[in-house]
Amino acid sequence: MSPQVPRRRVPGPARARTTGRPAPARTPHTIRLGSPKPRLRLVSVALTLVMAAFVVRLLQVQAVDASAYSAKASENRFASYTLAAERGEITDRKGVALATSVDAYDITADPKMFTPQESKAPDAPAQAAALLAPILGKDAKEIASRLATKNTRYVVLARRQTPQVWNQIKDLQKVFADKAAVDRKNNGPGANVLAGVFKEDSSKRVYPNGDLAAGILGYVNADGKGGGGLESALDKKLAGKDGELTYAQSGGRRVPTAGSSEKPAVPGADIELTIDRDIQWAAQSAISEQVEKSGADRGYVIVQDTRTGEVLAMANAPGFDPNDLGKAGSAAMGNAALQDVYEPGSTAKVMSMAAVLEEKKATPETHVEVPNRLHRGDRLFKDDIDHPTWYLTLNGVLAKSSNIGTILATGQLGNTQAEANKVLYSYLNKFGIGQPTGLNYPGESRGILAKPENWSTSQQFTIPFGQGLSLNAMQAASVYSTIANGGVRIEPTLVRGTKGPDGRFTPAKAPAQTRVVSHETAKALAQMLESVVDDQEGTGTKARIPGYRVGGKTGTSNRVDPATGRYKGYTASFAGFAPADDPRITVYCAIQNPTKGSYFGGQICGPIYKKVMEFALKTLRIAPTGTAPAGLPVTYDVAPPPAPQPAPRTGPQPGQ
Repeated sequence: MSPQVPRRRVPGPARARTTGRPAPARTPHTIRLGSPKPRLRLVSVALTLVMAAFVVRLLQVQAVDASAYSAKASENRFASYTLAAERGEITDRKGVALATSVDAYDITADPKMFTPQESKAPDAPAQAAALLAPILGKDAKEIASRLATKNTRYVVLARRQTPQVWNQIKDLQKVFADKAAVDRKNNGPGANVLAGVFKEDSSKRVYPNGDLAAGILGYVNADGKGGGGLESALDKKLAGKDGELTYAQSGGRRVPTAGSSEKPAVPGADIELTIDRDIQWAAQSAISEQVEKSGADRGYVIVQDTRTGEVLAMANAPGFDPNDLGKAGSAAMGNAALQDVYEPGSTAKVMSMAAVLEEKKATPETHVEVPNRLHRGDRLFKDDIDHPTWYLTLNGVLAKSSNIGTILATGQLGNTQAEANKVLYSYLNKFGIGQPTGLNYPGESRGILAKPENWSTSQQFTIPFGQGLSLNAMQAASVYSTIANGGVRIEPTLVRGTKGPDGRFTPAKAPAQTRVVSHETAKALAQMLESVVDDQEGTGTKARIPGYRVGGKTGTSNRVDPATGRYKGYTASFAGFAPADDPRITVYCAIQNPTKGSYFGGQICGPIYKKVMEFALKTLRIAPTGTAPAGLPVTYDVAPPPAPQPAPRTGPQPGQ
């Protein structure tokens, strides 16, 4: 046998114990790593979702909600304010300013700058209000409330303040700014309670002549818009168009290096009136003096160019100063010459006479027998004074202002009283009674004139002499201008034209003209009106003007008290024109409820007419006429009754 070679031990698992059975085979153990793919997928999905969310949000911000965010950003970054248009001037016919605008400032504030965080003061609105109130003339609580307004960065504290007011505020701001700087150096909060107050350029309406023509001009309200008179009626033309300035801001202050956009304001148009400032002054002075002297409620004077219809003056007393509305009484702030309505009295008789002459029912020399009393309808009529039977011409009826004579004359206008009423109504209507004057003035009254079929029994006989109908002062003046203009009524005008921002003058539209009576009738009426002033028996002798022929008519009527609706007191008036043979100027005066001295129109309004007419004639350089008046008869001679004849004898006579 070959020798045995010993076996080499092979490393391996421990040998099984000898059991007589072979040991089972074992599989080697292998360590395996997890797959990274699921984790990568999960991370990828998560990142994708996150990116998708960012993309969606980005799309929403930059595309869907871009305009909203842009607007919000602009709102915070940019500030805009209105560039107020310069209000146009109102001038008289010679270009003299009656209403103009001067530089002013709107005082504004940024409420955010009055919060404790921004102002460094816990009660900044209250502290600032206490400082600003006496300067602005405002209530401190109101200012504090505005400064504490939330969710806004712009409030207006006061509008149209003078440069002096802003200078006071600016001086205070400097004082507080200096104190705040010193406080910060000492490690203090550096509070400045006025840092958030600013100014914006604006303008303020001023009336250089005070209360002169205030009734015509009106006024502007706190917002700078027309609040009355022509300021209101012509507000769109005067106001122009506001502009807008947009600029970048930070902390409530403009950033000078950033861009800005501006839409310029368009100035308003200038308005040239027909009013003559000097004649307006004369009229206003005269009526104001007489109203005070008579203890009257109010009065008005109107001066009109008879050839053009232009109103040269329209004065009211009492008046008001539009520069200081706080002291103006509410009753005086309108234009009473256009808004008051009243019964005119005897100044209306000229319309009755116009109807009688135009219808050829009489001539100026027609005889009218006027008794002391006249029974008509349900009343017994009388004149202002008791008198024996008057033997007057139609001219004398007007000169002596006889109510009874006027009733008798107008009774000839128709075969029946109803027919006469219709004829008279047609003439009153053509003269403009019960119709708009044509001025288009705010609040103007058209008067009261009922249809003839609605006239009461007494109105049929009172309307001819001026009671039972109502008018305003402008309508009354227009009646006399119509006669002075040869029977053609020209609608009155207050505006001559406008001048736009380009400097071009645009004349006002020509007023409407209407023939009311013939030239012959108008000439006869003018001569009859001369008798009222020139004849010793006329009621208007106090209106005489040396060197000029004057035609006019007095009026004294019962007045309806607006408080009670009953007759109380009187309306005194006088209307006329000059020169009577070649009329140029009409002047009308009325005084309501005089309580001192005389209440007759010829006595208290005649002198006003004379004073204003003389001034107007001289101002307009109208030469005296130099011709003698017509001298129409006022009365007529009554033939004496025939002498009694002896009774005829009966029976045989001697010598027969």
